[in-house]
Amino acid sequence: MSRSKSSFDVREIEDVSKFYLFVKRTMDIFVAMLALFLTFPVFLIVSVFYMFGDSKGPLLFKQQRYGKNGQLFNIYKFRSMVVNADEKLKKNQVLYQKYLDNNYKLEPEEDPRITKLGRFLRKTSLDELPQLINVLKGDMSLVGPRPIVEEELKEYGSRSYEFLSAKPGVTGYWQVSGRSEVGYPERVDLELYYVYNQSFYLDVKILVQTFLVVFLRKGAF
Repeated sequence: MSRSKSSFDVREIEDVSKFYLFVKRTMDIFVAMLALFLTFPVFLIVSVFYMFGDSKGPLLFKQQRYGKNGQLFNIYKFRSMVVNADEKLKKNQVLYQKYLDNNYKLEPEEDPRITKLGRFLRKTSLDELPQLINVLKGDMSLVGPRPIVEEELKEYGSRSYEFLSAKPGVTGYWQVSGRSEVGYPERVDLELYYVYNQSFYLDVKILVQTFLVVFLRKGAF
């Protein structure tokens, strides 16, 4: 799977079928609209829990991530952490260093940022639902590489351009191959496998596998 910088041919990625991209975008819009309609009661129920307790505060969490061609956008999630979570983590230098060393994650029970409701939302992957809004806006696709923060982009090194050539997805090859159980550098190869093998068949396969992964709650933090 690994390719060197010198062997990378821009045309290999840029020549993705325009018909495939058009149909994929059409499917993204249709599925996202349908899913948002069907899950609207979930949005209402979850919003109630943000009125009190340690979850009190804004319903949605917004964070800048890298999109296609390096364009920054705000990704949406149900907020699973306390307000000012990043600042709270960085104040604990030991824990923050562990977070960096552990592929930008901590075990839920040791992470001081995650609320009780947040643990449930993450375990069931319900925190990802608002990303359907990102799909409608065109920031994301249903299937693609996972959008990352600036700290993670360095993990891709000279292959960053390859990674950023595809629109990021709500789910993708990494998510159905272990998700949080697979860290860097293995994650780089999984994400780039999708970039080089985009197809209707692979997209449908990943979507079906995603439902199974979510149902079994595998790899969710």
